Amino acid sequence: MPDLPHANRLRGGRYSQSGQIYLLTAVTHHRDPVFANWRVGRLMVDQFRQAQTEECAESLAWVVMPDHFHWLVELKNSTLPALMLATKSCSARAVNASLKRSGPLWQRGFHDRAIRREDDLQAVARYIVANPLRAGLVRRVHDYPLWDSKWL
Repeated sequence: MPDLPHANRLRGGRYSQSGQIYLLTAVTHHRDPVFANWRVGRLMVDQFRQAQTEECAESLAWVVMPDHFHWLVELKNSTLPALMLATKSCSARAVNASLKRSGPLWQRGFHDRAIRREDDLQAVARYIVANPLRAGLVRRVHDYPLWDSKWL
């Protein structure tokens, strides 16, 4: 996802609904594989847990890939922009401090897809956690350290 000047207009009509399930994706700045180091990836996982602790969203499944994440959530006491702003800004501060670096961690914006009730949530979760397999990072899902799912 390149940083396009018009990209923010693409999501001008974004709608957030409490109780709705969304698949969220964010990509690192210049697709920098900062999360290839699993210890740095755990800092991202901490932000997913923080969102759940603060009752902003319930995490249903997630995977942190070297240069992006996919996060299946049920939105609670937040909006999509507020949830992603908090998640991306807090993770950027934590990662930058850990790596003793500065500057942007994330590309601007994020992708979201509302999951219709008739969609098979377990199939979506399996698709998410199988990302490392499809990317050729591991031979078995359980060999990859940065994923979780409510169902698996």
